[in-house]
Amino acid sequence: MAYEATGRLHDIMDEQQVSEKFRKREFVLEVVDGQYPEHIKFQLVQDKTALIDQYKVGDEVRVQFNLRGRGFNKNGQMLYFTNLEAWRIEPAGAAPAGGNQGGGYAAPAANQNPGLRRDAQPQRPAPIASDDDNDLPF
Repeated sequence: MAYEATGRLHDIMDEQQVSEKFRKREFVLEVVDGQYPEHIKFQLVQDKTALIDQYKVGDEVRVQFNLRGRGFNKNGQMLYFTNLEAWRIEPAGAAPAGGNQGGGYAAPAANQNPGLRRDAQPQRPAPIASDDDNDLPF
């Protein structure tokens, strides 16, 4: 599922080499959505980790991302996690892909949820992993 959010870069972390085949970089976006700002953590993976290099803390940006969820079996117990996987970052003043202006989240086109905007780019869901084939550090 593809969404976008606009806000101010609050923190940018260093790249992490999680395994031989997987690297990621995380950053935090401060989004004003209501009375209090939200601090939302996104991740960039593989060849996308350099997308954040041209920005610094305090910059206003628009982030397009996929909502990713995955389950895995650890010691006979099914565990789940969710990530916001960014795939495009651009200055907040740039013309939006879907016509949305302003801060916060863009509303989804399909179900009008006020928090997020869904783009028309279908994404394949990640398969459920077991202890034997996951690359998680725990």
